[in-house]
Amino acid sequence: MKNLKHLHHLKTRQVTLVFALSFFFLIAGNPVEVKSQNFDGLEALAGFSSQVYFSAGNEERAEAIARRCDKAIKWYSELLNFRPSLTLLILDPEDWGRFTSFPVYGMPHYKDDHTLVVASRDNDFWKSFIPPINQLPAGLAASIRDAYTGEDGNLTMGPFFDLLALHELGHAFHIQSGLNMQRKWIGELFVNLFLHTYIAENEPELLPALTVFPNMVISGDRSSLTYTTLADLEYRYDEIGQRYPQNYGWYQSRWHAAAADIYDAGGRKVFLDFWRALAGQDEDLESDEELAGFLAGKVHQSVADVLLKWDN
Repeated sequence: MKNLKHLHHLKTRQVTLVFALSFFFLIAGNPVEVKSQNFDGLEALAGFSSQVYFSAGNEERAEAIARRCDKAIKWYSELLNFRPSLTLLILDPEDWGRFTSFPVYGMPHYKDDHTLVVASRDNDFWKSFIPPINQLPAGLAASIRDAYTGEDGNLTMGPFFDLLALHELGHAFHIQSGLNMQRKWIGELFVNLFLHTYIAENEPELLPALTVFPNMVISGDRSSLTYTTLADLEYRYDEIGQRYPQNYGWYQSRWHAAAADIYDAGGRKVFLDFWRALAGQDEDLESDEELAGFLAGKVHQSVADVLLKWDN
């Protein structure tokens, strides 16, 4: 972690990376209109619990993404006694504009509460996240190479973005089940914990792909950030997203890191208690004092600490 602090020498590059990350998460949390429910021109992939459609020539990748989503749905459905519905689209650049109005190819996003759109191939958007390896401390450069080297030997952020399909799946679980998330930041922390718990329990070899980039972001210089508190985020959410997108990316990276700490503190039981606590709390908890007590008593102290120790 000491080496990561040298990233202030890359401030300009980091702002670009955080801007892109923040842009992703803002869209990921807000469904984008898909132009049509008619999937003519796409191939259907049978044998999965979700409806899966993909651009021709991408069956192998479609199967890999659908298999991970299917396994996650099955695993969580058995734990939570709830199964959301999902339609998954895996699209080439040529099909992207036909089935989604979102302008950036490679950005995972929802059409609504049910339809998830992901890219079928590496792309310029993913490549924009690759830092200048030759300018990084040796330890950090090695971590990035280990986590994000593709089969062709080149760096790609695809391993990170592929896992974010499960972040989106977490939103499908809590939205379709009608959980009252209490705060905007809790909704994002919840799905990041959903993602981290699944990977840690089922595919732990992928944890570096999930954690290296967010840790790189939050280890950089904070002096350029306009807002840093959870209260700022809650009451200025739209302003931060529209005027200070790099700030929003920093918040999301903090929640990624917090999800890892929470899992390490209590394992899968914390997520299960989180789900049950939110499912049993229909009324809004107005004060942060109430919320912290609720999280500590019904979920886990590590979750309450995200609120209590955020500014430390």
